[in-house]
Amino acid sequence: MKKISILVPILFLLVALGAQSSQGKTSKASATLTAAEAASHIGEVATVCGVVADTRYASSSRGKPTFLNLDKPYPNKVFTVVIWGADRDKFGEPEEKYRDKRICITGKIMSYRGAPEIIATDPKQIQIVEK
Repeated sequence: MKKISILVPILFLLVALGAQSSQGKTSKASATLTAAEAASHIGEVATVCGVVADTRYASSSRGKPTFLNLDKPYPNKVFTVVIWGADRDKFGEPEEKYRDKRICITGKIMSYRGAPEIIATDPKQIQIVEK
């Protein structure tokens, strides 16, 4: 009986600490950033919003990527959404669907050649929002 009465408070403490830890992770993932702010958040999961300034479907490139550049067109891009060819069918024609639209994308911000990007694998990651 003594062992049970000692274990109950310990289990309660562990559960409470786990809940606090997961709350901290949730607030990180819910950060909303501008395209310009994304460069300071490499490695984080966040939502990045901006206007799709230009698009490109590189159908003859390896991996057949589609690029959605936010706020400024290539080569002065601020932030890029990358949709690989393997996932492209899920998005329809993303270079047309999202062109000139204000979008928010949620995912892990990565850096490619010094520029921030998120790879979109599911259309649910991208929301079109009113300007």
